[in-house]
Amino acid sequence: MAFRKRREVLRTILNGQSCIRPGSVYDAISIRIAEDLGFEVGMFGGSVASLAVLGDPDIALITLTELAEQMRRMSRAAALPVLVDADHGYGNALNVSRTVQELEAAGAAGLTIEDTLLPQAFGEPKTQLISPEEGVGKMKAALDGRGDPSLVVMARTGAAQVTSLDDAIARAKAYEATGVDALFVTGIKSRGELEAISAVTRLPIVLGGAPEDMADLDYLAGRRVRIALQGHAPFAAATQAVYETLKALREGASPKQLKGLASAELTARVTRDGATKSRAAAFLGLRT
Repeated sequence: MAFRKRREVLRTILNGQSCIRPGSVYDAISIRIAEDLGFEVGMFGGSVASLAVLGDPDIALITLTELAEQMRRMSRAAALPVLVDADHGYGNALNVSRTVQELEAAGAAGLTIEDTLLPQAFGEPKTQLISPEEGVGKMKAALDGRGDPSLVVMARTGAAQVTSLDDAIARAKAYEATGVDALFVTGIKSRGELEAISAVTRLPIVLGGAPEDMADLDYLAGRRVRIALQGHAPFAAATQAVYETLKALREGASPKQLKGLASAELTARVTRDGATKSRAAAFLGLRT
């Protein structure tokens, strides 16, 4: 299959002995930059998906169609394996199966399905989780919806922060029993919490943020953490750069006065200008 190699790379990472940092990606240019810089895997977070596609905060407004289409654009632009935050699977367990099918077709190397109750319930300001039983049903549905067995399906839970560590441990064990490929955990506040979860499962772990004293990749690797996220700073940096550039232009600066712009060489590289010119010469008879 067209995307199997990317999925096998992600599986190799999860089955390895090291812990890596993913590149936060959200569009065709960002994934190409991450690939050119040598990142082994990209992370397409739900928050940056909402920001990039809708310009809205991460409150479950983006649709499956929009998420899958953005993933499809990135898959076309680069061969970097991408792990997609598929939120709650956009509905119940049957919707989860559809979500897996669409993201698989869009070229995702892997995806996460979480047990957060989304969208936010009426009158409830705090994050809530679905029941462990419903979570298990969603994980089973995700696996059932998978057509390519190399696609990585991860169970995601934030129970350590939302309910309790004991609940997180129970959910980790229940989700592992469904046959998912890895466990994605968020809300971990200490080494003790990570070690407690790591001790009850044999699954590789993806860590969605952690305190500074857990930044040591060797320590994380020893607790079976194979991918450790660092947030989505690239989108924030891009937003600041666009703001400053437009502000300067609005205030009367000329384009030649602007600072921090991509060079012609960098722009040509990330847009694959050389490859396009080669095709134009081969197929259109154009010479430059």
